[in-house]
Amino acid sequence: MNRSRRKVISSKLRKTKILSRSAALIRYVPQTDVLTSGRLSQMLHRYGMVYIKPVTGSLGIGVMRIDNIGGSYRYQSGLRTYTFDTFRQMYASIRRRIDAKRYLVQRGIDMLRHKERPFDFRVMVQRNPSGSWECTGTAARLAHPNKVVTNGSQGGTIYPAGALLEEAAGKQIAGLLTEEMKKIAVFAAYQFSRFYPAMNELGLDIAVDGCLRPWILEVNTRPDPCPFTKLPDPAVIGKIKKYARAYGRVYNLACMKARKAPSLPSD
Repeated sequence: MNRSRRKVISSKLRKTKILSRSAALIRYVPQTDVLTSGRLSQMLHRYGMVYIKPVTGSLGIGVMRIDNIGGSYRYQSGLRTYTFDTFRQMYASIRRRIDAKRYLVQRGIDMLRHKERPFDFRVMVQRNPSGSWECTGTAARLAHPNKVVTNGSQGGTIYPAGALLEEAAGKQIAGLLTEEMKKIAVFAAYQFSRFYPAMNELGLDIAVDGCLRPWILEVNTRPDPCPFTKLPDPAVIGKIKKYARAYGRVYNLACMKARKAPSLPSD
């Protein structure tokens, strides 16, 4: 096994391969591959909806949703939506937009929704001062009303994880799902540290579909803790900062774009 002292991995494909080598994690990993015309066509035919995203990148920049809608095709980039009569027209438009940049295509997960807006979860896992992996925070990210990405940097709204999960699944199931997401995050941290033992933190983006099945959308090896500054409990970001200081990282917490939930969703 090759072991590296690196702490940051930029390639989303490399991170997907690491996850897929774990028997405990592979069932949570949606099909992900290098974007080509053939693979996009095949996955749209199989799943009906996919996301494409830069192989390297962050903050939701460049992410697009593509839908096969009964023989015509539609994709959304940022606030704009484009519709085409043929796959060839649609793919040509995408290629012009992304130019020579390497992209991947990922099975689309039909996420749970609140007020018709999709939401997912950022789960933070860090080495504690004794060196063991520990989940230190979970937050729900509700997408901007007119966007397909949930990132706070793209105008997403941050809620306590349980608030939106309980609305969708009830209190008991929400509690079980929250615990499952925490376990997934810790398993992922141990899996990554097999190959990159110098790593100290990960931020997992996890979606839950309509069947209440969690999916790992992405793993961030230099996670932005900004979502946790928007939670009502300041102890969460306090613990994250404390653990980070223990392994030598100090965060910039000037978090201007993510929105704090104005109030908890009503029952």
